[in-house]
Amino acid sequence: MLRLPAAHYRPDASYGGRYLDDSGRSARRRRAEALAQQHGLALLDDWPMPVLGIDCYVMRYPDNETADHIIALLTHDPQVEWAQPVARFSGMGQEAASADPLYPVQPAARYWHVAELHRYTTGRNVKVAVVDSGIDAGHPDLQGQLAVNSNFVDAGPTPPENHGTAVAGIIAARAGNGGIIGVAPQARLMGLRACWQLPDQATRCNSFTLAKAINYAILNGARVINLSLSGPPDRLLDRLLDVALERGIGVVGAVDAQNSGPAFPASHRGVLAVGSQGQGGKTVLGEPLLLAPGNDIPTTAPGGRWAFVNGSSYAAAHVSGMLALLDELQPDASPAQLRTLLQPAAALNAGNIDACATISRLLRQSNCARALSQSGAAP
Repeated sequence: MLRLPAAHYRPDASYGGRYLDDSGRSARRRRAEALAQQHGLALLDDWPMPVLGIDCYVMRYPDNETADHIIALLTHDPQVEWAQPVARFSGMGQEAASADPLYPVQPAARYWHVAELHRYTTGRNVKVAVVDSGIDAGHPDLQGQLAVNSNFVDAGPTPPENHGTAVAGIIAARAGNGGIIGVAPQARLMGLRACWQLPDQATRCNSFTLAKAINYAILNGARVINLSLSGPPDRLLDRLLDVALERGIGVVGAVDAQNSGPAFPASHRGVLAVGSQGQGGKTVLGEPLLLAPGNDIPTTAPGGRWAFVNGSSYAAAHVSGMLALLDELQPDASPAQLRTLLQPAAALNAGNIDACATISRLLRQSNCARALSQSGAAP
Protein backbone atom coordinates (compact mmCIF):
# COMPACT_ATOMS: atom_id res chain seq x y z
CA MET A 1 0.00 0.00 0.00
CA LEU A 2 1.25 3.45 -0.92
CA ARG A 3 1.71 5.58 2.20
CA LEU A 4 2.38 9.25 1.56
CA PRO A 5 3.53 11.49 4.40
CA ALA A 6 1.63 13.90 2.91
CA ALA A 7 0.41 16.98 2.02
CA HIS A 8 -2.76 17.97 0.29
CA TYR A 9 -2.23 20.72 -2.24
CA ARG A 10 -5.02 22.95 -3.46
CA PRO A 11 -4.28 25.35 -6.27
CA ASP A 12 -7.00 28.01 -6.56
CA ALA A 13 -6.56 28.44 -2.81
CA SER A 14 -4.94 25.15 -2.22
CA TYR A 15 -3.77 23.38 0.85
CA GLY A 16 -1.45 20.72 2.17
CA GLY A 17 -2.65 18.61 5.07
CA ARG A 18 -0.19 16.52 7.07
CA TYR A 19 -0.39 12.77 6.68
CA LEU A 20 -1.74 10.75 9.61
CA ASP A 21 -2.11 7.01 9.99
CA ASP A 22 -5.58 6.98 8.40
CA SER A 23 -3.61 5.96 5.32
CA GLY A 24 -4.93 5.29 1.87
CA ARG A 25 -5.89 7.73 -0.82
CA SER A 26 -9.63 7.38 -0.17
CA ALA A 27 -9.14 8.22 3.52
CA ARG A 28 -7.07 11.27 2.64
CA ARG A 29 -9.68 12.35 0.12
CA ARG A 30 -12.38 12.13 2.83
CA ARG A 31 -10.27 14.43 4.98
CA ALA A 32 -9.90 16.81 2.04
CA GLU A 33 -13.66 16.77 1.46
CA ALA A 34 -14.27 17.56 5.11
CA LEU A 35 -11.82 20.45 5.01
CA ALA A 36 -13.41 21.77 1.81
CA GLN A 37 -16.87 21.63 3.39
CA GLN A 38 -15.58 23.37 6.51
CA HIS A 39 -14.36 26.33 4.44
CA GLY A 40 -17.20 26.39 1.90
CA LEU A 41 -15.07 25.12 -0.98
CA ALA A 42 -15.86 22.70 -3.81
CA LEU A 43 -13.41 19.82 -4.32
CA LEU A 44 -12.78 19.53 -8.07
CA ASP A 45 -9.86 17.17 -8.60
CA ASP A 46 -7.04 15.33 -6.88
CA TRP A 47 -3.79 13.70 -7.85
CA PRO A 48 -1.09 11.86 -5.86
CA MET A 49 2.33 13.51 -6.10
CA PRO A 50 4.62 10.80 -4.65
CA VAL A 51 7.81 12.58 -5.73
CA LEU A 52 7.03 15.18 -3.06
CA GLY A 53 5.15 12.85 -0.71
CA ILE A 54 1.90 14.74 -1.15
CA ASP A 55 -1.58 14.44 -2.60
CA CYS A 56 -2.77 17.44 -4.59
CA TYR A 57 -6.37 18.65 -4.33
CA VAL A 58 -7.92 21.33 -6.53
CA MET A 59 -10.80 23.25 -4.99
CA ARG A 60 -12.94 26.19 -6.05
CA TYR A 61 -13.86 29.01 -3.70
CA PRO A 62 -17.25 30.79 -3.93
CA ASP A 63 -17.71 33.90 -6.05
CA ASN A 64 -18.19 36.10 -2.99
CA GLU A 65 -14.73 35.18 -1.66
CA THR A 66 -11.20 36.05 -2.77
CA ALA A 67 -8.26 33.73 -3.25
CA ASP A 68 -6.17 35.72 -0.75
CA HIS A 69 -8.80 35.39 1.97
CA ILE A 70 -9.27 31.64 1.43
CA ILE A 71 -5.52 31.06 1.38
CA ALA A 72 -5.17 32.97 4.66
CA LEU A 73 -7.89 30.84 6.27
CA LEU A 74 -6.33 27.60 5.09
CA THR A 75 -2.84 28.63 6.11
CA HIS A 76 -4.03 29.05 9.71
CA ASP A 77 -5.83 25.70 9.73
CA PRO A 78 -3.73 23.22 11.80
CA GLN A 79 -4.30 20.54 9.14
CA VAL A 80 -2.81 22.66 6.39
CA GLU A 81 0.85 22.72 5.36
CA TRP A 82 0.63 25.31 2.60
CA ALA A 83 -1.81 27.02 0.26
CA GLN A 84 -1.40 28.73 -3.11
CA PRO A 85 -3.46 29.76 -6.13
CA VAL A 86 -3.25 28.09 -9.52
CA ALA A 87 -0.73 29.93 -11.69
CA ARG A 88 -1.26 30.30 -15.44
CA PHE A 89 1.51 29.60 -17.95
CA SER A 90 1.87 30.25 -21.68
CA GLY A 91 3.85 28.64 -24.47
CA MET A 92 6.66 30.81 -25.82
CA GLY A 93 6.21 30.37 -29.55
CA GLN A 94 4.06 30.99 -32.59
CA GLU A 95 3.54 29.52 -36.03
CA ALA A 96 4.75 31.69 -38.89
CA ALA A 97 3.76 29.96 -42.14
CA SER A 98 3.40 26.62 -43.89
CA ALA A 99 6.62 25.00 -45.09
CA ASP A 100 7.53 22.45 -47.76
CA PRO A 101 8.57 19.27 -45.93
CA LEU A 102 11.63 18.90 -48.16
CA TYR A 103 12.83 22.47 -47.76
CA PRO A 104 16.32 22.06 -46.21
CA VAL A 105 16.56 25.21 -44.16
CA GLN A 106 16.94 23.97 -40.60
CA PRO A 107 19.25 26.28 -38.62
CA ALA A 108 20.37 23.21 -36.65
CA ALA A 109 21.69 21.77 -39.91
CA ARG A 110 23.45 24.98 -40.93
CA TYR A 111 24.88 26.21 -37.63
CA TRP A 112 25.02 23.08 -35.50
CA HIS A 113 25.99 20.64 -38.27
CA VAL A 114 23.71 17.96 -36.88
CA ALA A 115 24.55 15.51 -39.67
CA GLU A 116 28.15 15.56 -38.46
CA LEU A 117 27.09 15.35 -34.81
CA HIS A 118 24.95 12.31 -35.60
CA ARG A 119 28.04 10.37 -36.62
CA TYR A 120 28.91 10.28 -32.93
CA THR A 121 25.64 10.63 -31.03
CA THR A 122 21.93 10.60 -31.85
CA GLY A 123 20.51 10.64 -28.33
CA ARG A 124 19.78 6.93 -28.60
CA ASN A 125 17.15 5.83 -26.06
CA VAL A 126 17.51 9.00 -23.97
CA LYS A 127 14.07 9.88 -22.59
CA VAL A 128 13.10 13.50 -23.18
CA ALA A 129 9.89 14.65 -21.48
CA VAL A 130 8.01 17.20 -23.58
CA VAL A 131 5.72 18.89 -21.05
CA ASP A 132 3.56 20.81 -23.46
CA SER A 133 0.35 20.71 -25.48
CA GLY A 134 -0.63 17.58 -27.38
CA ILE A 135 1.78 15.93 -29.83
CA ASP A 136 0.66 14.46 -33.17
CA ALA A 137 2.07 10.95 -32.67
CA GLY A 138 0.89 9.96 -36.15
CA HIS A 139 2.96 12.61 -37.95
CA PRO A 140 5.32 10.98 -40.50
CA ASP A 141 8.35 12.52 -38.74
CA LEU A 142 7.16 11.45 -35.27
CA GLN A 143 5.80 7.94 -35.83
CA GLY A 144 7.48 5.59 -33.37
CA GLN A 145 9.28 8.43 -31.58
CA LEU A 146 7.03 8.62 -28.52
CA ALA A 147 7.63 6.24 -25.63
CA VAL A 148 4.43 7.56 -24.02
CA ASN A 149 1.75 10.06 -25.04
CA SER A 150 -0.19 10.89 -21.87
CA ASN A 151 -2.85 13.49 -21.18
CA PHE A 152 -2.74 15.35 -17.84
CA VAL A 153 -5.29 18.01 -18.85
CA ASP A 154 -8.43 15.86 -19.10
CA ALA A 155 -9.58 12.25 -19.37
CA GLY A 156 -9.74 12.21 -23.17
CA PRO A 157 -7.18 11.02 -25.71
CA THR A 158 -4.28 13.36 -26.43
CA PRO A 159 -5.25 15.70 -29.29
CA PRO A 160 -2.64 16.81 -31.85
CA GLU A 161 -1.86 20.48 -31.13
CA ASN A 162 0.49 23.00 -32.71
CA HIS A 163 2.95 23.93 -29.97
CA GLY A 164 3.68 20.47 -28.58
CA THR A 165 3.97 18.93 -32.05
CA ALA A 166 6.42 21.65 -33.14
CA VAL A 167 8.60 21.26 -30.04
CA ALA A 168 8.63 17.46 -30.39
CA GLY A 169 9.77 17.62 -34.01
CA ILE A 170 12.69 19.92 -33.27
CA ILE A 171 13.88 17.60 -30.52
CA ALA A 172 13.45 14.19 -32.11
CA ALA A 173 11.95 14.07 -35.62
CA ARG A 174 13.20 10.84 -37.16
CA ALA A 175 15.78 10.94 -39.92
CA GLY A 176 15.45 9.80 -43.54
CA ASN A 177 11.75 10.54 -43.82
CA GLY A 178 11.66 13.39 -46.34
CA GLY A 179 10.75 15.99 -43.73
CA ILE A 180 13.03 17.42 -41.05
CA ILE A 181 15.63 15.82 -38.77
CA GLY A 182 15.45 16.31 -35.02
CA VAL A 183 18.49 17.36 -33.04
CA ALA A 184 18.34 13.95 -31.31
CA PRO A 185 16.52 11.68 -33.80
CA GLN A 186 16.92 8.50 -31.75
CA ALA A 187 15.80 9.98 -28.43
CA ARG A 188 12.60 8.62 -26.90
CA LEU A 189 9.99 11.32 -26.40
CA MET A 190 7.66 11.33 -23.44
CA GLY A 191 4.65 13.27 -24.68
CA LEU A 192 3.13 14.72 -21.50
CA ARG A 193 0.18 16.95 -22.33
CA ALA A 194 -0.06 19.53 -19.55
CA CYS A 195 -1.09 22.45 -21.78
CA TRP A 196 -3.94 23.03 -24.17
CA GLN A 197 -4.50 25.00 -27.36
CA LEU A 198 -6.95 27.91 -27.32
CA PRO A 199 -9.14 28.86 -30.31
CA ASP A 200 -6.65 31.64 -31.18
CA GLN A 201 -3.87 28.97 -31.31
CA ALA A 202 -2.23 30.24 -28.09
CA THR A 203 -1.02 27.63 -25.60
CA ARG A 204 -2.00 27.69 -21.91
CA CYS A 205 -1.13 25.54 -18.87
CA ASN A 206 -1.57 25.76 -15.11
CA SER A 207 0.25 24.74 -11.94
CA PHE A 208 -1.74 21.57 -11.43
CA THR A 209 -1.45 20.10 -14.92
CA LEU A 210 2.25 20.96 -15.10
CA ALA A 211 2.90 19.42 -11.68
CA LYS A 212 1.20 16.17 -12.69
CA ALA A 213 3.30 15.93 -15.84
CA ILE A 214 6.63 16.79 -14.17
CA ASN A 215 5.91 14.33 -11.36
CA TYR A 216 5.32 11.63 -14.01
CA ALA A 217 8.52 12.52 -15.86
CA ILE A 218 10.62 12.24 -12.70
CA LEU A 219 9.11 8.88 -11.74
CA ASN A 220 9.37 7.36 -15.21
CA GLY A 221 12.98 7.83 -16.20
CA ALA A 222 13.14 11.17 -17.99
CA ARG A 223 16.73 12.34 -18.48
CA VAL A 224 15.66 15.72 -19.90
CA ILE A 225 12.52 17.77 -19.19
CA ASN A 226 11.63 20.42 -21.78
CA LEU A 227 9.51 23.33 -20.51
CA SER A 228 8.85 25.64 -23.46
CA LEU A 229 6.58 27.86 -21.40
CA SER A 230 6.63 30.74 -18.96
CA GLY A 231 4.61 32.12 -16.08
CA PRO A 232 4.79 33.36 -12.48
CA PRO A 233 6.80 31.72 -9.68
CA ASP A 234 5.06 28.66 -8.29
CA ARG A 235 5.87 26.88 -5.02
CA LEU A 236 4.70 23.41 -6.05
CA LEU A 237 6.60 23.48 -9.33
CA ASP A 238 9.65 24.88 -7.52
CA ARG A 239 9.74 21.82 -5.29
CA LEU A 240 9.31 19.41 -8.20
CA LEU A 241 12.11 21.07 -10.17
CA ASP A 242 14.39 20.82 -7.13
CA VAL A 243 13.76 17.06 -7.03
CA ALA A 244 14.35 16.70 -10.77
CA LEU A 245 17.67 18.53 -10.58
CA GLU A 246 18.74 16.60 -7.48
CA ARG A 247 18.17 13.39 -9.45
CA GLY A 248 20.41 14.58 -12.27
CA ILE A 249 17.66 15.38 -14.76
CA GLY A 250 18.45 18.21 -17.16
CA VAL A 251 15.65 20.81 -17.16
CA VAL A 252 15.32 23.36 -19.96
CA GLY A 253 13.12 26.47 -19.71
CA ALA A 254 12.20 29.04 -22.35
CA VAL A 255 12.74 32.72 -21.52
CA ASP A 256 9.90 35.14 -22.26
CA ALA A 257 11.37 37.72 -24.64
CA GLN A 258 8.57 40.18 -23.77
CA ASN A 259 9.20 40.02 -20.02
CA SER A 260 12.02 42.13 -18.61
CA GLY A 261 11.82 40.40 -15.23
CA PRO A 262 12.59 36.80 -14.27
CA ALA A 263 10.18 34.33 -15.88
CA PHE A 264 9.49 30.97 -14.26
CA PRO A 265 10.57 28.16 -14.70
CA ALA A 266 13.60 29.55 -16.56
CA SER A 267 14.43 31.61 -13.45
CA HIS A 268 14.63 28.51 -11.22
CA ARG A 269 18.23 27.93 -10.16
CA GLY A 270 19.68 25.00 -12.07
CA VAL A 271 17.24 25.20 -14.97
CA LEU A 272 18.92 25.93 -18.31
CA ALA A 273 17.37 29.26 -19.36
CA VAL A 274 17.22 29.51 -23.15
CA GLY A 275 16.38 32.34 -25.53
CA SER A 276 16.39 32.75 -29.29
CA GLN A 277 19.57 33.92 -30.98
CA GLY A 278 19.33 37.70 -30.97
CA GLN A 279 18.30 37.89 -27.29
CA GLY A 280 21.92 38.27 -26.21
CA GLY A 281 22.97 40.31 -23.20
CA LYS A 282 20.23 39.05 -20.91
CA THR A 283 21.06 37.12 -17.75
CA VAL A 284 18.98 34.86 -15.51
CA LEU A 285 20.09 34.61 -11.86
CA GLY A 286 23.41 36.11 -12.87
CA GLU A 287 24.03 33.45 -15.53
CA PRO A 288 24.22 34.45 -19.20
CA LEU A 289 21.24 33.32 -21.23
CA LEU A 290 21.90 30.29 -23.43
CA LEU A 291 21.05 31.13 -27.02
CA ALA A 292 19.90 28.67 -29.67
CA PRO A 293 18.06 28.84 -33.02
CA GLY A 294 14.52 30.10 -32.52
CA ASN A 295 13.59 32.09 -35.62
CA ASP A 296 12.05 30.73 -38.83
CA ILE A 297 12.44 27.13 -37.70
CA PRO A 298 10.86 24.46 -39.95
CA THR A 299 9.24 21.76 -37.85
CA THR A 300 6.37 19.33 -37.56
CA ALA A 301 2.73 20.48 -37.43
CA PRO A 302 -0.49 18.52 -36.79
CA GLY A 303 -2.09 16.65 -39.67
CA GLY A 304 1.16 15.51 -41.27
CA ARG A 305 2.15 19.08 -42.12
CA TRP A 306 5.27 21.12 -41.54
CA ALA A 307 5.45 24.80 -40.54
CA PHE A 308 7.88 27.60 -39.83
CA VAL A 309 7.79 28.68 -36.18
CA ASN A 310 9.39 31.43 -34.09
CA GLY A 311 10.11 31.89 -30.40
CA SER A 312 12.18 30.87 -27.44
CA SER A 313 10.02 27.74 -27.10
CA TYR A 314 11.81 26.35 -30.12
CA ALA A 315 15.23 27.53 -28.98
CA ALA A 316 14.60 25.58 -25.76
CA ALA A 317 13.66 22.52 -27.83
CA HIS A 318 17.04 22.69 -29.61
CA VAL A 319 18.82 22.68 -26.25
CA SER A 320 16.76 19.74 -24.98
CA GLY A 321 17.78 17.82 -28.08
CA MET A 322 21.39 18.78 -27.44
CA LEU A 323 21.14 17.50 -23.86
CA ALA A 324 19.93 14.16 -25.22
CA LEU A 325 23.01 13.99 -27.47
CA LEU A 326 25.25 14.75 -24.49
CA ASP A 327 23.45 12.28 -22.22
CA GLU A 328 24.17 9.43 -24.63
CA LEU A 329 27.87 10.31 -24.51
CA GLN A 330 28.12 11.25 -20.82
CA PRO A 331 25.09 9.87 -18.93
CA ASP A 332 26.54 10.63 -15.49
CA ALA A 333 26.98 14.37 -16.09
CA SER A 334 25.13 16.61 -13.62
CA PRO A 335 22.91 19.48 -14.81
CA ALA A 336 25.66 21.93 -13.77
CA GLN A 337 28.25 20.01 -15.79
CA LEU A 338 25.93 20.00 -18.79
CA ARG A 339 25.68 23.79 -18.62
CA THR A 340 29.48 24.04 -18.55
CA LEU A 341 29.69 21.81 -21.60
CA LEU A 342 27.13 23.90 -23.47
CA GLN A 343 28.65 27.26 -22.59
CA PRO A 344 32.45 27.26 -22.38
CA ALA A 345 34.27 30.22 -20.86
CA ALA A 346 35.20 31.65 -24.25
CA ALA A 347 31.54 32.07 -25.16
CA LEU A 348 30.16 33.39 -21.89
CA ASN A 349 29.46 36.87 -23.19
CA ALA A 350 27.83 35.72 -26.40
CA GLY A 351 25.78 32.88 -24.93
CA ASN A 352 25.46 31.20 -28.34
CA ILE A 353 25.75 27.44 -28.02
CA ASP A 354 28.50 25.97 -30.20
CA ALA A 355 27.21 22.43 -30.69
CA CYS A 356 30.25 21.32 -32.65
CA ALA A 357 32.70 22.53 -30.03
CA THR A 358 30.63 20.91 -27.27
CA ILE A 359 30.75 17.47 -28.90
CA SER A 360 34.39 17.91 -29.92
CA ARG A 361 35.38 18.47 -26.28
CA LEU A 362 33.89 15.07 -25.43
CA LEU A 363 35.08 13.21 -28.52
CA ARG A 364 38.53 14.07 -29.80
CA GLN A 365 37.86 12.32 -33.11
CA SER A 366 34.99 14.64 -34.07
CA ASN A 367 35.91 16.90 -36.99
CA CYS A 368 32.71 18.92 -36.64
CA ALA A 369 34.58 22.06 -35.57
CA ARG A 370 36.84 21.82 -38.61
CA ALA A 371 33.85 21.43 -40.92
CA LEU A 372 32.26 24.46 -39.32
CA SER A 373 35.39 26.53 -39.86
CA GLN A 374 35.66 25.48 -43.50
CA SER A 375 32.01 26.35 -44.16
CA GLY A 376 32.43 29.84 -42.75
CA ALA A 377 29.23 29.49 -40.73
CA ALA A 378 28.93 31.10 -37.32
CA PRO A 379 27.84 29.00 -34.34
